[in-house]
Amino acid sequence: MSVSRIENAFRVLISPYFWVPVFNFLFTAIQAQKVEAESGTLSGTDVASSRAGYSGTGYVTGFDAENDAVTIPLTVDKDGLYQMYIGYAGPYGEKTNDVYVNGEFAGSHVFPETNSFGETTFGKVNLVNGDNAIKIVKNWGYFEVDYVRVEPAKPNEIDHFPKTLINPNASEEASVIYQFLGDYYGHRIIAGQQSTNGGDTEFNFLENKTGKIPAIKGFDLIDYSPSRVEHGTTSQQSELSIDWWGKGGVVAQMWHWNAPSGLLDTDDAPWWSGFYTYATTFDLSVAMNDDASDEYQLIIRDIDVIAEELKKASDTKTPLLWRPLHEAEGGWFWWGAKGPAPCVWLWRLMYDRLTNHHGLNNLIWVWTGTNSDKAMDWYPGDDYVDIIGADIYLNDQNYSPSFSVFDEMVGKHHGNRIITMSENGTIPDPDALDAQRARWSWFNTWSGDFIMDGVKNDLNHINAVYNHEYVITFDELPDFSNYQSPDFPDDSIAALVLAVSEHHYDLNVYPNPTSDFVHIRHPAPGKMMLIDVFDLRGKRVIHKQSNHDATLNLSTLIRGVYVIKVATENGPVDSKKILKE
Repeated sequence: MSVSRIENAFRVLISPYFWVPVFNFLFTAIQAQKVEAESGTLSGTDVASSRAGYSGTGYVTGFDAENDAVTIPLTVDKDGLYQMYIGYAGPYGEKTNDVYVNGEFAGSHVFPETNSFGETTFGKVNLVNGDNAIKIVKNWGYFEVDYVRVEPAKPNEIDHFPKTLINPNASEEASVIYQFLGDYYGHRIIAGQQSTNGGDTEFNFLENKTGKIPAIKGFDLIDYSPSRVEHGTTSQQSELSIDWWGKGGVVAQMWHWNAPSGLLDTDDAPWWSGFYTYATTFDLSVAMNDDASDEYQLIIRDIDVIAEELKKASDTKTPLLWRPLHEAEGGWFWWGAKGPAPCVWLWRLMYDRLTNHHGLNNLIWVWTGTNSDKAMDWYPGDDYVDIIGADIYLNDQNYSPSFSVFDEMVGKHHGNRIITMSENGTIPDPDALDAQRARWSWFNTWSGDFIMDGVKNDLNHINAVYNHEYVITFDELPDFSNYQSPDFPDDSIAALVLAVSEHHYDLNVYPNPTSDFVHIRHPAPGKMMLIDVFDLRGKRVIHKQSNHDATLNLSTLIRGVYVIKVATENGPVDSKKILKE
């Protein structure tokens, strides 16, 4: 070997570009854990070994009765976020089942059909240093669990979304609402509530119980559908939407589109249920493939009728979070019954018809997606969607932040769309949203009993949500006619919370909780210590420098959660949350 080759080889060996990825690989490999399901605790399930291809000594089967489960022990040596994979077989078709981490609901997961053992990516979960428990519980059941595997991970980046709407002619009002959503995305969540017939029933209830009302009000254009009007329906949703905007609120409109024709109108499928697949024979694929067909002409007729209602909002400068064709991937609505291609075609047709033909520039287009493996097949594309939502309904009083769903959806779209909880049954716990970095833009609780029965959402929980610093309610909305972006520091609250889970040193802050004063132990004596305190809006409320242990006076701050960030010159940086009582 020549001297020059030896020198080049030596340069490679001493280069950090060579060793950093090597060490990263080894670090991940050391921390990765795989645990066989048969080593777990069984609840109504059994260990089997008859199906070939499993790892270990067997697999867990028998998920056929309510609450059947396996709890798999898992040990890691560091608090943090981990990517979790589940080895399984799905010989009985695609099934959805539930996953709990350390007793907390982590999410429902779709296990695709597969006759042989394979692996599915569940998503990212928060684990603690030491012992953890992964519980897989029958929802649909009828699948087999082989193992659980985890490896260290980081949350997907959320801040690559465009700063302008997809419609280059978007109205000033729509652009301001989008700017507002983008400004607070990653910092706080906005409270929304679907209304019954556009009225105030749910809003009066919330004001009575919490002293607050939601910032976003949800409306449904369902009764403008021509096939419902033919049966005598009327609606005031357009006028009520305009009224809500006039009061200073944010308007969210959806459309349970009653099928244009083919309503069965039977006892089991009455005419008013014609938005369901089971209640109509209308075939969207016919319209897609033949623009001379009656089906196509009826599609255009219905869109044009709705356009007239949307024009009422446009004429009064009312911007709309416009969410048609929701939950298409589920297939239970006729617009999703024929698969992704016809649905994508219909969305793009509607966008072109409303935007280019009718000149409606007040719409912010919200697509309802999922985190499934098939989600991108259904997605209409970045040229047709401003914001992506997920509709999440959990069991009563399950206030999970659904972090894995959020993070996977962010990842599928590479952080280039704002992700929101466009519908929900139970309201996610704001503390968990913040701690787990589930940065949904807003939530929109469904109407009626979902918010008012005291069962799905406990009244104490509702009160805590609506009076939480992380939640934006109606009284906190800005004046949209003179909107100014908030002065968030570069170190956003999302970044600070991430720092809390990835300590560089053991920051000593005490007492915590505190009512007046908090003491900070200097992490690196002899160096200048920079101290910043942020509220949950990301606003810096205290700044101090010290070259020794420091005491902060918090007596002038309101009660709530704050983040203390400490840095030293050319030294460690860390953050901790504190509770000001």
